[in-house]
Amino acid sequence: MLAWLAPDNDQPLIKVPVQAYDGTPLENENGMNGRKQLLEQLEAAQHIIHAHKPDRIVMFGGDCLVEQAPFAYLNERYDGELGLIWIDAHSDLVRIVGYDYGHTLPLGNLLGEGDEEFAKHVKIPLKPENIFMAGLEAPTEQDSEIIQRLGIKTAGTKELMNSTESLKEWIKESGIKHLAIHLDLDVLDPKVFRSLLFANPEAPYNFSAAGTMQMPQLLHLIKQLSEETDVVGLGITEHLPWDSIHLKNLLGEIPILNN
Repeated sequence: MLAWLAPDNDQPLIKVPVQAYDGTPLENENGMNGRKQLLEQLEAAQHIIHAHKPDRIVMFGGDCLVEQAPFAYLNERYDGELGLIWIDAHSDLVRIVGYDYGHTLPLGNLLGEGDEEFAKHVKIPLKPENIFMAGLEAPTEQDSEIIQRLGIKTAGTKELMNSTESLKEWIKESGIKHLAIHLDLDVLDPKVFRSLLFANPEAPYNFSAAGTMQMPQLLHLIKQLSEETDVVGLGITEHLPWDSIHLKNLLGEIPILNN
């Protein structure tokens, strides 16, 4: 759906094969639900990317873990000097206790930490000084420890609402010539943008804080980044269009539509 919503262009659109969910519960393997399937998808994405060898990649998710393969590749492509802006309400550095899903770890994996089995697929880990977290809400004690230990720069939604100078200074001071943008839509306020995990009408999500950013602020932020340096990667993730999902399920049960 994200690809359909995006503007038309003449660039190739390639789909990463994902096995359709048949209702069978995913097996929890070493603390991660569906580990086997996620590794298969990661390897499929890596194969496609290395076959095409692009200079730029736009990745439509999926959850945040879909960005591991493209961003790891881009860091190789640009000699380990890729800059990464992590626009997200969450750090995605460590597991959330009691929440055994791989999308809590992609940034940790890209840094060579995170989950060992996934991190080993990152040939050249990103440099912590080349990462900036924007929109982070209520970091946990574990988040804060890793952010402080690695020296990762951060700015919350309120700070960025007042000024984006900290981002511009980071780009200049770090010498970021090529930038990837991670956009987890959950950075947005779920009261305004409803197609999010946090806006699930049937099962409220309480494991972590919701985002507070507004659409105009997000657009301004991305435009500012695009003016400051060469954006070579973009990932758009965590889109959960609940109304479309429920309507699809309804249509799937109507006899005249299925005969």
